[in-house]
Amino acid sequence: MISRSEKETEEAGFRFGCSLRRGDVVSLIGTLGAGKTVLAKGIARALGIDEAIVSPTFTIVQEYEGKEKLYHLDLYRLSGEDEFESMGGEDFLYPDGITLIEWAEKIGEMLPSDAYRVTVSILDDGSRDIEIEGGRK
Repeated sequence: MISRSEKETEEAGFRFGCSLRRGDVVSLIGTLGAGKTVLAKGIARALGIDEAIVSPTFTIVQEYEGKEKLYHLDLYRLSGEDEFESMGGEDFLYPDGITLIEWAEKIGEMLPSDAYRVTVSILDDGSRDIEIEGGRK
C-alpha cells in the first residue's frame, strides 16, 4: 500500500494491528525516518494502548499494556545476534503478547519463521510504500 502522509501510515498500522494475535512477532524494516515508529503507533492504537508510543532507541525495549501486551523493540544500537541474545532478547521472539521489532534485520536468522515482515520504503515523491509479508497462516 502507498501512504502519502504520517496519518495514512498510522492508519495502515491500525488496520494491520487489528489482525494481530497474541504470540505474533512483527519485524519492521526501513531506513531512518521511513515511518516504522509511526506504524507502531497505529498498531498500538489497535490494541487499545493510549500511551505515547516512542521509538525505544536508547532503552531498546518498551512494554505497553492494552488488549494484548505489546513489546516494542528498537535494535538500531545493537551490534547483532550475539548482543541480542546476551540481553535476553529471545524471550521477545515467543511473546505472551505481540512483539514489534524495529531494525529486525540485525537478528534476521533468529526471527521466528512465522514472523511478519513489514517493509517501509520512502519513494521519490516522499510517500511511503508499505509491504506486509508472512505471519501465521
